[in-house]
Amino acid sequence: MSLDHAREMRRTMTDAERVLWLALRDGRLAGHKFRRQVPLGPYILDFVSFAGKLIIEVDGGQHAERTAYDARRSAFLEREGFRVIRFWNTEVLTSLEGALTAILSALQSPPESTARAPSAPSPLAGEGRGEGGASGAGLAGAAGPASP
Repeated sequence: MSLDHAREMRRTMTDAERVLWLALRDGRLAGHKFRRQVPLGPYILDFVSFAGKLIIEVDGGQHAERTAYDARRSAFLEREGFRVIRFWNTEVLTSLEGALTAILSALQSPPESTARAPSAPSPLAGEGRGEGGASGAGLAGAAGPASP
């Protein structure tokens, strides 16, 4: 994905991404540095801590129908040495503190114990940016939801 596309995604973040970014930016989460909408291989990551090798994805309802694509994406990122955790948009908006606690826990845990699926119920249809602007965050495999 191009840098121009990543820049556009930074300008058009979802409400949930914006809320989470305000909590993560400038080392606000226990000094951990995050970047947003970062290209890595063929994907754009919602948030990444390179030092912590942790990727955070904030997913809308379109991800419930994209499980095969999302599984390939997660597998690629894990092969690159990253751990991936995800939250539904609604989860970030209704329980930011819970999301931040899970992120901090993932940063402080060994990699094999950080696989985490969104814990909120299946998101409402139409939530998120949809096909054209979604980051393609994975929702399948070890880091995907139990059944939405």
